[in-house]
Amino acid sequence: MMRHAFAAAALLAAAPLAAQSTTQDDISARYDRALAAGYKALFLCSAIANAERNGTTRTPESVAAWELTGIQSPLDAVVHDLPYTIDRDSDGEIRQVVVEWAGDMPPRIAAHDSRRGCSQLPIGGAPHPIRTKRPRINVEHGDPVEPAGALSGSVERAFGETHGNGTRTTAVLVQRGGTVLGERYAPGFGPAVPQRTWSVAKSIAATLVGAAVLEGHAQVGRSAGLGSAPNDRRRTITIDHLLRMASGRYSDTAGNRTDPLYYGGSSVAETALHWPLIHAPGSVFRYANNDTLAAVKAIEETFEKHPPAGLFETLGMHSTVAEADWQGDYILSSQVWTSSADLARFGQLYLDDGMRNGTRLLPEGWIDYVSTPSGPQPDGPFGYGAGFWLLNNSEGVPADTFAAMGNRGQFVVIVPSMNTVIVRRGEDPPGARFDIAAFTRDVLVSLKN
Repeated sequence: MMRHAFAAAALLAAAPLAAQSTTQDDISARYDRALAAGYKALFLCSAIANAERNGTTRTPESVAAWELTGIQSPLDAVVHDLPYTIDRDSDGEIRQVVVEWAGDMPPRIAAHDSRRGCSQLPIGGAPHPIRTKRPRINVEHGDPVEPAGALSGSVERAFGETHGNGTRTTAVLVQRGGTVLGERYAPGFGPAVPQRTWSVAKSIAATLVGAAVLEGHAQVGRSAGLGSAPNDRRRTITIDHLLRMASGRYSDTAGNRTDPLYYGGSSVAETALHWPLIHAPGSVFRYANNDTLAAVKAIEETFEKHPPAGLFETLGMHSTVAEADWQGDYILSSQVWTSSADLARFGQLYLDDGMRNGTRLLPEGWIDYVSTPSGPQPDGPFGYGAGFWLLNNSEGVPADTFAAMGNRGQFVVIVPSMNTVIVRRGEDPPGARFDIAAFTRDVLVSLKN
């Protein structure tokens, strides 16, 4: 009996040693490969499928040169060498993109459903056998409007390095009074080519909240429904706290990079809702993807009757697709694909105080709500409202200017006092920052000449 006890103890003691034969560095490198494969599968799927839906094309080589180049380390050192397959159905529509990453594991898959674009599956996940078909849009995009006069010089400077060393501009569009004054695109891009919004989607999310408020389905001052029990103080977090990045919840990195959701195939529910409270709600600014995701989750019951696609259609944003996780929850902190013209229409909605063709889509004064810095503010050159950044402290820029901003240089600048929307799209690599305040100044000066 005693010998058996000693033997069992020896086996238990030895087991952890065997389990630790793989080092943390090995585990991290393997995880990075899985993330890189998911990143590649999703971007190939979304960029190509959404372009084809718009009646245009993107090639894998174009995606590799733009979306898959200059991404964050260490994924950038891995992503290009991972083999991929683009699988199409009998109609020629993308069904899925498959990327191999480990010989002993299933590939990473991004599955395409034309209702909601591409969704990244969890590792080992298989596409749902039922896919829906959405016809290609039948919208005449027309030729780009060539900027004239001083505006031409401003637009041209956006494609150089005047406003940031190493930046890579893909599109610029300037609109005043609802009329496009000028637009320009990098080779391979054009009016019909959508790009990922990254965090510009957060401003779209705030707009969807506004639409829910107008319909009486949400109130920004009420609990967002976080927390699992009545004595859980997370229940005091409101939608307003979430839109203002002031939930008080913990986040493990600045911005909550949410790599497991964006590239790893986890879901919104698994990723964004469980974080603990470490500050009183409304007391600290902490930019976090998870706060926007939680705000969208708080209004998800409205999507059955009022899906994001319905708002896009009403606004004439026909090239815009809000993509979802594999469980169907929208990733409205980042994963929306849209054209520059659609983003200009989005900005115009705010210049028109939430009206579109005589119909109110946002509550009266919603523009003041999203552009007022009523909560705790970030350090740095820009303030923050509710889902929008503020250029209220930028020299030479009207104090009422606010903007949707996203990773890799996505900007929708809204200038109410000049009835102007400025869109700049890019694929800027890490460390290269496009100076949007300087570019806004440049454009606004050109419009006065």
